Amino acid sequence: MANFLVTGGAGFIGSNLVRVLLRRGDSVRVLDNFSTGKRKNLNFFGTSDHLSANLEVFEGDIGDLSTCRNATDGIDYVLHQAAIPSVPRSVAFPLESNRANIDGTLNLLVAARDAGVKRLVFASSSAVYGNAPGFPRKETIAPEPLSPYAVQKMAAEHYMRVFYELYGLETVSLRYFNVFGPHQDPESEYAAVIPKFIRAFLADEKPTVYGDGEQSRDFTYVDNVVYGNLLAVEAPDAPGKTMNLACGGQLTLNQLLGLLRRITGSDIKADYTEPRPGDVRHSWADISLSEQVLNYTIQVPLEEGLQKTVDYFRKEFADET
Repeated sequence: MANFLVTGGAGFIGSNLVRVLLRRGDSVRVLDNFSTGKRKNLNFFGTSDHLSANLEVFEGDIGDLSTCRNATDGIDYVLHQAAIPSVPRSVAFPLESNRANIDGTLNLLVAARDAGVKRLVFASSSAVYGNAPGFPRKETIAPEPLSPYAVQKMAAEHYMRVFYELYGLETVSLRYFNVFGPHQDPESEYAAVIPKFIRAFLADEKPTVYGDGEQSRDFTYVDNVVYGNLLAVEAPDAPGKTMNLACGGQLTLNQLLGLLRRITGSDIKADYTEPRPGDVRHSWADISLSEQVLNYTIQVPLEEGLQKTVDYFRKEFADET
């Protein structure tokens, strides 16, 4: 059993990580400011008190160094998910997102270093690649970030490497590609495309597509990302490295709409509008490095993940009504 800190642990990916860690017997501390994370995301076990007893929740912000010091005290491993994880929100509010994604990350690194944390795994993003040439995306491609969010994630990757090389704090950066699944918020103005599409189809509403729908993404079910994080905690050759975490496939938004129509039984057409500033045209990962270094394999393929996600939101929306 190990002691984990999951920053942003009440959010989408963070809460899925917390659930798996608790089920395998680890002790978990969550640090979250609940600006987007939800307390209900941490209510997985109902009456399983023996699991809940291993969960500690700190309400606080990584923007405060003393909070990060308190949160990392006695911790073996940090899974750093806390962020303002939105390209359009970073375009609208670059200073706000920089405070969270850069200043907050640096606070956490300093606190983890001083607390003697064994390893910190950082949630980076495929957004760093921008529209750089070359597909599928290999980690050797020179990034061409198109948004403040992408710049912030790229800068944080450099901080990870520097803290490993200068201070000996083991760090690993994982570039997530379009993660989806349970606990993702479909309601936010900045929500990701899959929960928004599902929400629209289940409500008999038209989903909105920004652009012509021929932009493509490497959609990755959240269980694959959880699995990759757990591998990154233990892989002996992972420290100091940056790796893609995805399914290694490519799907256009129009193809995604077709799959979701079949799964939900909807025949509603989409509305198309102008592309959003900062959005990349295509995204597709080469996952050979994570396969080699982490022994990573895809746990849940795309269509199975979409079915699981539709089932989750169908239940969530039924409970709301």
